[in-house]
Amino acid sequence: MTADLRHLRAFLAIAAEGTVTRAAARLHVTQPALSRTLRQLEQHLGVRLVDRSTHHLRLTAAGESYRQRAEAAVAAVDAALDPARAGTWPLRLGHAWSALGVHTTSLLRRWARAHPDVPLELLRLDDDRSAGVLRGRSDVAILRDPAPETLTSLRTARLLTEHRFAVVPSDGPLAARPELSLADLAAEPVAMNPITGSTTRGLWPPGAGPARVIDVGNTDDWLITIAAGRAVGVSTEATVAVYPNPDVAYVPLTDAPPVTVVLAWPEPVTHPSVPALVDLAFEVVAD
Repeated sequence: MTADLRHLRAFLAIAAEGTVTRAAARLHVTQPALSRTLRQLEQHLGVRLVDRSTHHLRLTAAGESYRQRAEAAVAAVDAALDPARAGTWPLRLGHAWSALGVHTTSLLRRWARAHPDVPLELLRLDDDRSAGVLRGRSDVAILRDPAPETLTSLRTARLLTEHRFAVVPSDGPLAARPELSLADLAAEPVAMNPITGSTTRGLWPPGAGPARVIDVGNTDDWLITIAAGRAVGVSTEATVAVYPNPDVAYVPLTDAPPVTVVLAWPEPVTHPSVPALVDLAFEVVAD
């Protein structure tokens, strides 16, 4: 039996839905047919991808690893068959927030001048620690302080470092201070994005972290939460440049380490223009 795209879509639907019942409904097939398709894929690969011992299915370790490969493969096929992209091959630059900060506009404009036949698509992906590059949703990604496991199978280049800022409601007492420390923020609820944010409780010394954390799913919700006076936050100078807001104040944070910004891409590359984009990003940052 030769596995094909149908098997990959079946596996990904099961991984996303958590049950064969919901996955079958999503794909408009019967449950027995979907179960057979999954077994065929596992037999072809010679590994078990899904643990069926519980009512709510879970991926095995092999399944978790294979999921990234399957998502990348399906995304590549979908992009190749997209009528809207016929005749063009956009280069997809993924990021989770703030892109390249103050350098973003310059990068986009200089790319358009140097490579007019290759559209550069800037994609904000709030739900993916790798900004889409591990799942085939982007060709190269801008990552901030990425976890080592995120960089597995990726090539990376350290682009720059960014200073951290406290982000506080503009009408609060902290906004009037010329600078702040982590201890100044610990007494307040702190808004954090647990998926793609660079701020965690580990930023504070042991036992000195915030008493309360408010989880948010994306930068927009994070900023609104702070502007509404429900929390404070920590971000970098890139956010200061990209998200000016009269309802929040950005105050230099004196005792937090800087954030490292890297470019990451798969090897082999998924788009032939990736090396040119990496080179241009370094030129833009250096100017």
